[in-house]
Amino acid sequence: MTLYYSLVFLLLVTEMVVFVGLIIPLPYKLKRGLFTFISESPLVAKIQYAMKITFIFILILFLDSVNRVYRVQVELAAYSKDGSGAGAAALGSERMEVQARKFYSQRNMYLCGFTLFLSLILNQTYVMILNVLRLEEKIKMYEGDPRAGGKNAEKLDRAGESGEIGSLKKDLHKKDKELQAMKSQAEGLQKEYDQLSVKYNQLNPDNNTSKKDR
Repeated sequence: MTLYYSLVFLLLVTEMVVFVGLIIPLPYKLKRGLFTFISESPLVAKIQYAMKITFIFILILFLDSVNRVYRVQVELAAYSKDGSGAGAAALGSERMEVQARKFYSQRNMYLCGFTLFLSLILNQTYVMILNVLRLEEKIKMYEGDPRAGGKNAEKLDRAGESGEIGSLKKDLHKKDKELQAMKSQAEGLQKEYDQLSVKYNQLNPDNNTSKKDR
């Protein structure tokens, strides 16, 4: 196994360990503190950024391994056609070499594929656990638990502000601010209109009396 595939295997083992750590049942206080540390630590943020770049290279390795498997399959199909002739014994060693390359190519393909697949599962599991912690925090706040709410709830909310869900939340928050600004602007215009109406009525009392006579 080459160096970079050895690193991919090490990353796969690390992902499995992290996944087991995420699904292990822990006390609520300990789990909340752990996810709060993950959301605040700058070192974890740098590691997450580096992992995104690493997974791009793993994706390239996966595509390359798929291409190698396809080419080996084509070579084996060609050897199976030529093996029926008189030179079948001479082609035996070459065919075994091609089968060995097929095994290594398939191994690399499965290794990269499982690493990418497990990374997606880890991301979704992390988001799901964050949502569960937020719900538990809100339930404790409604029940009047003094340990709930405050900075811990804000930190958990910031921990989920990544990816598509975070962008949607930011857009929704922005729309709410724009709506509140439009409401306040409309109220200000209504007040100005009322003030101008009062001033107009004070400056033109004859118009008001004529309107009342009609």
